[in-house]
Amino acid sequence: MGAQLRVVLDQITQVIDPDQAAASLDLARGLIATTPSGCTVEAIVPAGGVADLVGLSGTRVLPLARRELAGSWQLGIVPGVGRGLIHAPTLMAPLVKHDRVHDDDQVAVTVWDLHAWEAPELLSKGAVAWQRGMLRRAARHADVVVVPSHSMAEKIGSFAKLGDRVRVIAGASPEGFVVPADASERRAALSLPDRYIVLTGSAESLELGFRAAAAADVDAVVVDAADGTEPRLAEIASAVGLPERRAHIRGKLAPDDRAALSAGAEALVATSALSAWPWRAMEAMSLSVPVVSIDSGVHRDVIAEGGALVSPAELSDALADAVGAGSARLRVLAGDRARAFSWASSAERVWALHADL
Repeated sequence: MGAQLRVVLDQITQVIDPDQAAASLDLARGLIATTPSGCTVEAIVPAGGVADLVGLSGTRVLPLARRELAGSWQLGIVPGVGRGLIHAPTLMAPLVKHDRVHDDDQVAVTVWDLHAWEAPELLSKGAVAWQRGMLRRAARHADVVVVPSHSMAEKIGSFAKLGDRVRVIAGASPEGFVVPADASERRAALSLPDRYIVLTGSAESLELGFRAAAAADVDAVVVDAADGTEPRLAEIASAVGLPERRAHIRGKLAPDDRAALSAGAEALVATSALSAWPWRAMEAMSLSVPVVSIDSGVHRDVIAEGGALVSPAELSDALADAVGAGSARLRVLAGDRARAFSWASSAERVWALHADL
């Protein structure tokens, strides 16, 4: 007997988190491509949304826009959603009371990071309250909570009573994430230097990366910097020996710009040890860019042998090796590790998950 899996695509009309929005679409495409015989995939979207994905059996358009839907679902009011097997690729899920043992209804939610609990200062107060509230609802009503790494599976139990309802399904680099034909022009438009590394992390952790870049005598390009943080980050870089002219601070970039940026980098340095899926490190590995990261549970799970995992004290030496004698070896390791992840594989695990529930 077949089944219909209904996927929540809440950011079709309003993108709140570009990485999670892209991951939701990539997973949906993967679910369609790996649909078991007799099964179908339907999209659930906010008012005004259109899920233009080939192979969908249908689209359930809800009566509320995305913003209103987020508030409504936080209160447990889920008009127009209907029942069945529902998979939410984010925390945005219609979580209401149902008999998890005897009903055929299922709701799975996904948590990509634990910033709202580990580092709430990185988010707005509203975002922190919403995420914490939705995880509390998930603890009461979700059949399963999906996280992308085993380390996060262990930690999330500290913030919600989930018991054995946690499952690990990794993400992947964005579908079609390749070096664009106009990569050189894009790097020029971004005013990038000839020789640089890419840094990811929060303001506090980026100090380690700036220090390592100064020791390796390379420019550093920060990506995903929050609006208004440029002066502070430039000051941090200068304080640890990297002149402001060699610290290039960039905010959110489009996928093609990120691919051009990564492709031209001598290495990517992931400085944060927070529990979060490493979006940029995964992208860098998919392009065979050397990756150096602070040793953490998530990085051990995801980057693993695909990069150099080091302590903060070892970061400068590791980066010097990555941009020097160890570059070729790390490029091979990065590319090999990236091939262990794909959205098709993730989708197959989602189908298996719902079959097991």
